Amino acid sequence: MNPSSRITSVAWILAGISALTAAAAVALDATPGAVEGGPPVVEGPLAVVAPLPPQRVPAQFPAPALPPAASAQVLEAPAPQAQPVVLPGPEAEAALAAMDAPDMAVPDREKAPPIATLRGLAPDQDVLARARPDGNGHWVVEHAGATRTLTVDPWLQRSLEKMLRDNRTPYAAVVALEPATGRVLAMAEHAQGQAGMRGLAVKAAYPAASIFKIVTASALVERGLGPDSEECTHGAKRGVTLNHLKDSRKDRQCMTLGEALAKSANGVFAKLTFKNLSAHALKQVAERFHFNRPLEFPVPTDTSLAAFPAEPLELARTGAGFGDVYLSPLHGAALAAVVANRGAWRAPVLFDDVAPHPAERVISEAAAEALAGMMAQTVTTGTARKTFRERGHGVPGAVGKTGSLADRQPFRDYSWFVGYAPRDNPRVAVAAVVVNGNLWHVRAPTVAREAMRLALQAHRPTHVASAR
Repeated sequence: MNPSSRITSVAWILAGISALTAAAAVALDATPGAVEGGPPVVEGPLAVVAPLPPQRVPAQFPAPALPPAASAQVLEAPAPQAQPVVLPGPEAEAALAAMDAPDMAVPDREKAPPIATLRGLAPDQDVLARARPDGNGHWVVEHAGATRTLTVDPWLQRSLEKMLRDNRTPYAAVVALEPATGRVLAMAEHAQGQAGMRGLAVKAAYPAASIFKIVTASALVERGLGPDSEECTHGAKRGVTLNHLKDSRKDRQCMTLGEALAKSANGVFAKLTFKNLSAHALKQVAERFHFNRPLEFPVPTDTSLAAFPAEPLELARTGAGFGDVYLSPLHGAALAAVVANRGAWRAPVLFDDVAPHPAERVISEAAAEALAGMMAQTVTTGTARKTFRERGHGVPGAVGKTGSLADRQPFRDYSWFVGYAPRDNPRVAVAAVVVNGNLWHVRAPTVAREAMRLALQAHRPTHVASAR
């Protein structure tokens, strides 16, 4: 073995041991049937889900076993095929302009989770808290020396606030917006026992977890894969090791890319990332989805940060949703809207007198259509199927993606859902995140489903805007 090979081998050994023994956090998506249950209750005009009986989340997770000695061999990432990135239109130049800038500092999810140092908005920054009814069914606020009308739907906003409050969520936020215009319909939040904690909807303090698989899937589609492209693997439900990246006779779990997105198959996404994507390729697509890019909005909004390690195992873990990637709920709703808008980004809008921003091409229409089909399976046969099958609370044509991850010490259970509805004529895009402890009443897929369902209701009360 020549010196360079020895160095490569040692590096892989250290990387494998580090990845397996750093057990500060573990990611796992809810399997079908593992999401919330309980009888829904319609409460007058608000029609929200009643508080659910507390559920217990396991505080302990089995520690991963160390790899056998054989896994210490040199594992070289295959060179991804060079294919053109599909990014039509002159607006692509602006999207790509900032991508060669130095990488931003991204917090280590296991050693310094951002939520541990979370701070709320200052009163003068909290536009929604300062809003008041105008007597005509809208909310207005004094901003920059003028009275501005908000795009927020008062009834939807109050309905979602009540649901979060009734379910006593430790930290939760949900955003709903119109995909075609970016107009924000609701930005509800609740922090049980922390009345002064405001701004949860614009804080990128939550690991993106498997929501990032949407970005990975987009990058894979651009590299020539399709919903029916198949990959086989074994294990990797709660973590990805070196062995999961190598083809093996143990690889008896075969899925298409569409099935893997719907069921959030970590091993398949890690292996497809390893075989097809470089750090640069994944970073390019992520930054077109506005990761590592400031999000201009009247309420100060955190930049959703993402790290793209060159080391093959860590990059594979990032592609599967285990990396140092963070997301704000506002950004999550805008990300879902990209798929709804057939691949175009619309910046969120909060003031009624602001025209929609020009559309910015993120992925091709064909790629967006492929993603929409895969995300539809999440609701029909994947990780969110039970949530969307609750009698009386269905959302016809809903598509989306779940995500979940847990910190160990202290224990935090993060759950996500981003999506839109209906698929053929998108009217609302949503993102919900809920951070629970060992006991919980509601998780993000239910919150997001209710945001979709209520936003799409044809008949709404018209008298509630008078009370703030």
